[in-house]
Amino acid sequence: MKYIDEFNDPDLARRLLDEIHATVTRPWALMEVCGGQTHSIIRHGIDQLLPEKLELIHGPGCPVCVTPLEVIDKALEIAARPDVVFCSFGDMLRVPGTDRDLFRVKGEGGDVRVVYSPLDALQLARRHPDKQVVFFAIGFETTAPANAMAVHQARRLGLDNFSLLVSHVRVPPAIEAIMTAPACRVQGFLAAGHVCSVMGTAEYPELAERHRVPIVVTGFEPLDILEGIRRAVHQLERGEHRVDNAYPRAVRESGNPAALRMLEEVFEVVDRSWRGIGRIPASGWRLSEAYRAYDAEHRFDVTGIRTEEPAVCRAGEVLQGLIKPTECSAFGTICTPRTPLGATMVSSEGACAAYYLYRRMNADAPQGAPLTPGAPAPQGARVPQEEMNPVG
Repeated sequence: MKYIDEFNDPDLARRLLDEIHATVTRPWALMEVCGGQTHSIIRHGIDQLLPEKLELIHGPGCPVCVTPLEVIDKALEIAARPDVVFCSFGDMLRVPGTDRDLFRVKGEGGDVRVVYSPLDALQLARRHPDKQVVFFAIGFETTAPANAMAVHQARRLGLDNFSLLVSHVRVPPAIEAIMTAPACRVQGFLAAGHVCSVMGTAEYPELAERHRVPIVVTGFEPLDILEGIRRAVHQLERGEHRVDNAYPRAVRESGNPAALRMLEEVFEVVDRSWRGIGRIPASGWRLSEAYRAYDAEHRFDVTGIRTEEPAVCRAGEVLQGLIKPTECSAFGTICTPRTPLGATMVSSEGACAAYYLYRRMNADAPQGAPLTPGAPAPQGARVPQEEMNPVG
């Protein structure tokens, strides 16, 4: 199948790996800024096939994982109200708030529904004018245009019973925060192809130049990732630091003009808190003044919420790339997909979930273990997918 089988070719993977091994002469550390890429890397054992001197650091690329605990608690408070239909993607339902999650709210009688698009929530608002329908609008730049379109349509239709609880975040300010952190070890980035398909690459050259790091836009299949790594290490070995688009089948420098216009109309850039990381300037969006009436935080006046993360959970360090999931003492013991302490174990894109699914029984496997892209996880390492996302 075009764009699927051709990007899982083991012979091409081996040739790319041979070139990477031949190129790397000294230690380098690359960060992938996408949870989907992290899962692909761990699932196919790509990190174990690389030279010992080349480390992949997992960045804060999971939108579910970086949604602040305070926002989760606001969602729980709104969802518990009797006049509300609270709509969300399935992977948010098990994300733990301070003392419960959306599944618990649903079990206690809250009208919590899984939808597959914000436009599904919009249709619910049209069918139930007696209810306030709230959509949990989270994510990076990838999901923001659809959420912007939903609220744009709500205003056009004159629906006053539809609103968004917004927790959108932006990748370039996160890269800036990572590179200016005192403990930063990152020397190059694999940028998320789906984000760049929307936003283009215009924001990245300045970052690459200022911090003197290569930024390679990559896709999500094994060959995409290996090609991105190959290009990044070539730049590092040559002392170069530029933006390179290794995902041209989906990404253009100018991005998606229609999506960008919609984002500019509906949202405005604000400082945003990231779960486990803290506040990053200009790293998020909220509804603009013209659409403020559709902001669920304002409509339901959810203020004064105070939160505290479990002390034993080290998800924040995982999100910052400071530790691997298996270095947390709670991993796989008191923190599992059924009893998660942090969002990184719940989300289908979380690093802890990836290690639990594909690396849990192989945590001590040596670098360079003879795995093959596309090979199954070690015996006993996989858990049923429904355990990770029981609502589909």
